[in-house]
Amino acid sequence: MNVVLTEDVDNLGLRGDVVNVARGYARNFLLPRGLAAAATPGLVKELEKRDAQRARHAAKTGDEARAIAKRVEGVELRFDVNAGPTGVLFGSVTATNVADRLWEEQKLRVDRRKLQMDTIKRIGRYTVPFEVFADVVAEIRLVVAPEGQELPPEEELAALEEAAQAEAVAEAEAAAVEEEQATAAVEEAIAEEDTPAEEVAAEDEAAEPDPPEGVQPA
Repeated sequence: MNVVLTEDVDNLGLRGDVVNVARGYARNFLLPRGLAAAATPGLVKELEKRDAQRARHAAKTGDEARAIAKRVEGVELRFDVNAGPTGVLFGSVTATNVADRLWEEQKLRVDRRKLQMDTIKRIGRYTVPFEVFADVVAEIRLVVAPEGQELPPEEELAALEEAAQAEAVAEAEAAAVEEEQATAAVEEAIAEEDTPAEEVAAEDEAAEPDPPEGVQPA
């Protein structure tokens, strides 16, 4: 079924996108959590109207585009976030967040689809290419920092990222071992179920110790 995303959803789309998803996924996950709404004709028409309004703010000439690019490159957008000890965000910074911030701080409407960025999930300094016009690309500078704090030096950021990667590898290895053990346990249980009763009895008898000399078996 078609739904309109009301929030950015990883690996699915950005806020305002119309996407087609399985009906169960929509009803059991997206809709109850307020991440999407049913794509009714009225809502789709409203989105088309917003896209048309956004297009009117886009640069129409190379000169306009260069003026916008110069304006964008003169600012640095800061995002205060909640992050763990290794710099991993509890949440993310997306193209929608950047577009919203440009409007809030610079009153500049930007089509988020023209921001060439992946979802940001770590603290750090980022440069996001912004396709303002044909052959005119600006670079937007972002600072994603722990709330109320300054970013650590680059060397410390690199060390934090290395620690996070090592932690992720360790977690993946532990999960693989756990899965392997669970699989082995299931296979063993199946094998025991498939073993004939006579064979089990023979194995049990073979496992019993021989009685001491002079002692008759019961």
